[in-house]
Amino acid sequence: QVQLVESGGGLVQAGGSLSLSCVTSGRTSAMGWFRQAPGKEREFVAAISWSGDTTLYGEFVKGRFTISRDNAKNTMTLQMNSLKPEDTAVYYCAARTIMYVSDYFSEGTYAYWGQGTQVTVSS
Repeated sequence: QVQLVESGGGLVQAGGSLSLSCVTSGRTSAMGWFRQAPGKEREFVAAISWSGDTTLYGEFVKGRFTISRDNAKNTMTLQMNSLKPEDTAVYYCAARTIMYVSDYFSEGTYAYWGQGTQVTVSS
């Protein structure tokens, strides 16, 4: 079992920035961020391969977010800039340990999830 702990959420004004972190209790392969706004389904935000060579983003990100990881520290980070009120959601860290899975976008491919951290962007 791998445990994930997110941190870094909070309240920020539109146009501001937040950095989310996810610390894992063990080694993982691909990792990702998903978010869920009230009344909406959970959606893909970003993902990163074990090596960091592959990074993928949801269409709504449009260059505003950057995902990165430090395997030596078992940590993944999501730097969010130019935040908008529509970015308000609970953000979840996800991870898997199985290698060579090409699908980064589907929730079902991630076996481990954090508890979520609230991000609120005021207008």
